[in-house]
Amino acid sequence: MAVLPGLILQHAATGPPGRLGEWADVRGLAYQVHDSSEVPPEFDPRTFSFIASLGSARSANETDVEWVAAEIELLRHAVDAGVPVLGLCWGGQALSAALGGTVGAAPFHEKEWIAIASADPEIPAGPWLHYHTEIFTVPHDAVELARSPAGPAAFRIGPHLGLQFHPEADAQMAGVWAAKDPDQTDASRAALAASGERWDGPARDLALALFDAWWARANAQSPHAALRA
Repeated sequence: MAVLPGLILQHAATGPPGRLGEWADVRGLAYQVHDSSEVPPEFDPRTFSFIASLGSARSANETDVEWVAAEIELLRHAVDAGVPVLGLCWGGQALSAALGGTVGAAPFHEKEWIAIASADPEIPAGPWLHYHTEIFTVPHDAVELARSPAGPAAFRIGPHLGLQFHPEADAQMAGVWAAKDPDQTDASRAALAASGERWDGPARDLALALFDAWWARANAQSPHAALRA
């Protein structure tokens, strides 16, 4: 009897599972990766132990884009079925939208390694890599866990966790994003690289701890997470 695999939804080759995949490998958790931007995710969420949604250059408000609408609907069905959801940056925005929250322009762009003000020991302060121009609202009945200078940085409802930062990303991934970003300058790219060199190692350890805490809570609060096929 095998444990149900997890499902990790990525949205471009430049946004792989990164440290989330590393964590799952180290913990012996099976998972599959699906690029929603290539094929809209039409799955039964009950066939997975968890669903994680990663970052995207798209807006979660672009529901006229087939895969964006399909992924938000999948997350909504996962929540309804009690399948634990982890949303990372865009994924956190999509989870907010699935739960009735909203996504709008951030008061300023956050594209750097930033410490957050956390009210929950399961969400370390970082610094974490932030790379976004939009931000979610905390859905009704969810609890805000942390804030960045731009606004809410984490929320939880039951076994589901939405983050506005990128614990899955490392400094190399940040450099790839910055190299393709027309808003970045040579100076800002250099500053991002310097911060990444300083914080990349500590952020890896914090990411593994964050994922462990989320998974422990998911198993405690959602019997589905521990189901076996």
